[in-house]
Amino acid sequence: MGPSSAAGGTTVLELRGELDILAVSVLSDRLDEITGAQGTDLVVDVRAVTFIDCAGLSLLSRARYRTRQRGGRLRLTGVCGGGSVARLLRMTGLTGSFEILSDETGGDDGDGAAGPAAVTDAAGTAVA
Repeated sequence: MGPSSAAGGTTVLELRGELDILAVSVLSDRLDEITGAQGTDLVVDVRAVTFIDCAGLSLLSRARYRTRQRGGRLRLTGVCGGGSVARLLRMTGLTGSFEILSDETGGDDGDGAAGPAAVTDAAGTAVA
């Protein structure tokens, strides 16, 4: 897990590497601490996540739930079309459950491989 930084009231948490049961056991308390505050605006950057399994997905879902319960919001960024997080969200049908920010780099608009991610971004944003 990379650093979390607050930018204009938004906390950005960068996750890296494998998001599996081992990583979740380490991250869980930290994420609970962040999502325990009232009205938290949390952006979780998953672009450097190389692997995610159901434990990692459960961690993200719990963080989303805890944030919403306290009047805040959780958004994912770095969810690219071919990435492991995007794949797992698609496979589980949870893409629309998360608010997904498109990458500021513009990499999602234009090349064919990232096409599905662009559609997902729009749907995810509309849902939340």
